[in-house]
Amino acid sequence: MTENKQQRYRFSEAPIWDLQRMYYEELGTKAWNNDQVPQYITSNPMIGTSYAEMIFGFLQDRASKGHLSEPVIIVELGAGAGRLAYHVLHELCKLRDYAGISLPPFRYIMTDLAMNNVLAWREHPALQSFIAEGLLDVAQFDAVHGTELNLVVAGTTIRTGDLQQPLLIVANYFFDGIPQELLYISEGQIYEADVIVESPANIDSLTPSEALQQLSLHYEHRRAPEYEQPSFPYRDVIAVYQEQLEDSHILFPVAGLTCLERLNKLSQAGFLLITADKGDHLLDNWEFSDPPELVLHGCFSLTANYHALQYFFEQQGALSLFPPHHYENINVGCIFNLDTPMEYTNTRLAYRRFVERFGADDFFSLKVWVDRNIESMKLQPILSFWRLGGYDAEFFIQSARQISSLLPEANDEELQDILRGIEIMWSSYYVMEQRYDLALDAGLILFEMGMYEHSKRFLELSVDADDDEIVSTVYYCLAICCFELELEEAAVDYLRLLVELEPDHEEAIALLSKFE
Repeated sequence: MTENKQQRYRFSEAPIWDLQRMYYEELGTKAWNNDQVPQYITSNPMIGTSYAEMIFGFLQDRASKGHLSEPVIIVELGAGAGRLAYHVLHELCKLRDYAGISLPPFRYIMTDLAMNNVLAWREHPALQSFIAEGLLDVAQFDAVHGTELNLVVAGTTIRTGDLQQPLLIVANYFFDGIPQELLYISEGQIYEADVIVESPANIDSLTPSEALQQLSLHYEHRRAPEYEQPSFPYRDVIAVYQEQLEDSHILFPVAGLTCLERLNKLSQAGFLLITADKGDHLLDNWEFSDPPELVLHGCFSLTANYHALQYFFEQQGALSLFPPHHYENINVGCIFNLDTPMEYTNTRLAYRRFVERFGADDFFSLKVWVDRNIESMKLQPILSFWRLGGYDAEFFIQSARQISSLLPEANDEELQDILRGIEIMWSSYYVMEQRYDLALDAGLILFEMGMYEHSKRFLELSVDADDDEIVSTVYYCLAICCFELELEEAAVDYLRLLVELEPDHEEAIALLSKFE
């Protein structure tokens, strides 16, 4: 029998963080395939639109101050699969073009620790137009140690003090996934909660994901007076915890705070942070909190301590915006670490409209309900929710069967709205390696609607994308589309391909005999 090994670590130095890093470095963008690591909640078109509106408001605010010549740099930390960046830029460009007003130029920089991800974004087809326009660049960035940004496309480096405009930082599911300290507060004293890691003897032969699943974590408290010393840079935050918390475990974001401070030095004018995470900004939610449990999904995540970020930067004169209500799935906040932050009126108004009034967390809660009840929904509510979500591809895939069942009752206006939605969805679709074939589902819906020219286009896109796994039905539908469009030669070609796949397909054989 193989015995497990036990070892004690400071929480921020435990092997879980190395395994996390290895997981992303080995898998690259494949880590998000089919939601191994959840990405939808922070990367859908709706949250992309929310962020684009806030960034557009920020560009307006900078323009109103007369800062029109220097570019605004937008840095996304941990850009992951790249889907959020795509949706933000897609919508931001639409806002820019629609408004037709004078704005400072901007450049979006996607960053990650894993160089595989950086190189994958550089070559992703959906991002090429933004790269060609000079709106997008990519860079590797280490949140724990990085001090500069080496831009891959431009071949330049952003160093301390280089930026005259404030730096705009986007950080989704970022602060919960980088090393954190684990503190325990009891009777006004600070302890570190060391972690006892029990691991299998064969851990070196396991993948990072397998290793994380087999680790067992236990905690022991150790007095840590260094956090109570005036020399500790975040002493004021710790003092609040000593005064107001009891019997509480606190994930303390030293790495997150120092990362923001290092990024702050890149600009002469401060930063604006837009961030979303499973994280609490309300101090009451940390009281009597138990030691953390790893939420496993390929890698792992914890809860981000937004209270510490908020309190520390507010003490420096920053303004922070978080929803006044409790969040259910994801908390979206803004920190204005800027001179005269209240003067950024357009940015604050955008936050009010697109986060506080109705935001990504509200949308996701609705989507959970819709997903459970889709089979009982009528066509108009489905179309309304699809529009609300920015004609999201994943929702279309989930609702395609129900849409199909409702088509016989649909009127011409509803059919035209479905077609328009499909066209908008496809124009903003960011391709990832998922289980579904969006072009196929769109083509089949359009076929059922009798829109043969549009159906033919999407079905051919599906065939071109994966000609190794063609469903015979696709060739049959393509043949019918071609017949309806009076493209008889092409129709016969598709029928022949169908008969090669299914020699006993009676309808195809009958049609072939008629035209041959």
